[in-house]
Amino acid sequence: MKTVNDFKDYQIIDMADGMKLETWNNLKLLRPDPQIIWNEKRDEKLWYDVDAVYKRSNTGGGCWDIKNNKIPSSWQVKYQDMIFNLKLMGFKHTGLFPEQAYNWNLIRNKIREAKREVKVLNLFAYTGAASIAALMENANVVHVDASRGMIDWAKENVKSNHLEDRNIRFLVDDVVKFVKREIRRGNKYDIILMDPPSFGRGANKEVWNIEKDLFNLVELCGQLLSDDPILFLINSYSTGLSKTILENVLYLTVGKKNKGIISSDELGITMKDSNLILPCGIYARWEKNNLN
Repeated sequence: MKTVNDFKDYQIIDMADGMKLETWNNLKLLRPDPQIIWNEKRDEKLWYDVDAVYKRSNTGGGCWDIKNNKIPSSWQVKYQDMIFNLKLMGFKHTGLFPEQAYNWNLIRNKIREAKREVKVLNLFAYTGAASIAALMENANVVHVDASRGMIDWAKENVKSNHLEDRNIRFLVDDVVKFVKREIRRGNKYDIILMDPPSFGRGANKEVWNIEKDLFNLVELCGQLLSDDPILFLINSYSTGLSKTILENVLYLTVGKKNKGIISSDELGITMKDSNLILPCGIYARWEKNNLN
């Protein structure tokens, strides 16, 4: 399992009874997580003075219970030299997945190692943390998401990092339709990133189902790779897919035409001052073998 231990603005300080107790730049949040099946708390006192709790509804979904006026409408956290804007969202999210710091570091390292201009395509790009990582290394980025709200949020993140002058295009679009148009246009990318949801709808109500649609999308994206590709990364939080399945998809698509290394693993977050690790998703990647 891959973990990152230098995210000082985000930490899990305790977890028990299906809940994780977190600090986000000194704001203390309590959110549900189905992976936490034990009931032993490290320190009951840590659970006092929580700033907001996400409570699930018996009819589905849920809402935030704000405990005091300390929670602003938005606030920021830092990871290394990157800044991210956070908000309390529906379905327990804040607009950032801290375990992805492992992949942000990977993306930045790959771009640095290339020592050339690098074109990055970020699909299902959400609030743009991976796009920020690529822009920090002067890559050219195309950022695609079907949600106008997420695109606007990503633009806020770019502005907060003072990267407005970098080369990035934002597109509100259905990912599959966009990829097909890029193939017709003959556009190519050195790095392709994707973080597909289990289910979703495109800009024009197109239906996405990861189990039915992922293989075809990855196969199409293989046609967008440059003659000297660097990285193809799939990230997933879908409980129905294992990391081995993602590896198989890459072997049957990207790996057929490109020599390189295919690998996969879990991503997790280590609880502060503890040996406990919370699993937070999986990834699989194809990467250029620099020894070839």
